[in-house]
Amino acid sequence: MNLIISKLISSVIQIILFTIIPFIWWLITARKECSFLKWIGLKKAEVSKNKTMLWIVCISAAFLILSVVILIFLKGVETATSDFSSLGMSAIPAILIYAIFNTALPEEILFRGFLLKRISNRFGFNAGNAIQALLFGLMHGIMFISSVGVLLAIIVILFTGAIGWFMGYTNEKKADGSILPSWCIHAIANIFSGICSAFSLF
Repeated sequence: MNLIISKLISSVIQIILFTIIPFIWWLITARKECSFLKWIGLKKAEVSKNKTMLWIVCISAAFLILSVVILIFLKGVETATSDFSSLGMSAIPAILIYAIFNTALPEEILFRGFLLKRISNRFGFNAGNAIQALLFGLMHGIMFISSVGVLLAIIVILFTGAIGWFMGYTNEKKADGSILPSWCIHAIANIFSGICSAFSLF
């Protein structure tokens, strides 16, 4: 129960921290044009549901397979899912909160909902998607340099950066700017990582 409460509190803090700059930016620049949720892409994806779902399933499956390799490389290293280590089924509620609201939602708001859209508006989609993906990769990889070395940290940066790029592409090119698809992909990947930790699969 303490772990669940901890993840709930952490989720609220994380959402606030990752949303405050986009919200202030929206207040200053776009408040009169549309609602904040629509501005960051928290809206229904206006596309063919079957095609979008197939794309999401394929991207998720590919990244889950690649995640196994990264998890093996990072075995024994303290990660965001270490809190769930060897807890088994009792960790599932906390894992779901962590994956959906503590990491996936705030990160999607900041990277795909804010940075990608704002940079794309100024410099075009290719630049916007590349920059947000690079920043996303750096955020996930730099923290491992001291514990795993530069080479493995670069692999993590490239891997998570590629995920960020594909999620940005999915949102903007397959889902009419909605961040719901990348939120789903991101949450699935984090649930998988949490479960691997909870059941000591790697």
